Amino acid sequence: MFSCPNCQSKDIGKIGINQYYCWNCFIELSLAKGLIHTHQVEEDGTLSSLDDLFDENERRYSS
Repeated sequence: MFSCPNCQSKDIGKIGINQYYCWNCFIELSLAKGLIHTHQVEEDGTLSSLDDLFDENERRYSS
């Protein structure tokens, strides 16, 4: 398992195929091509990317 690039928590739940949710800071995470993509869930249920807040090295995932 990986830790959240935002809060470093390992309290991550799986919500779909390659989709996860951080129960500590309430952001959605997805894995694609070795990178963790971060999203904020908006009030209407849409997702807003937070990837620009993190360096690519912080978002790199290695199993």
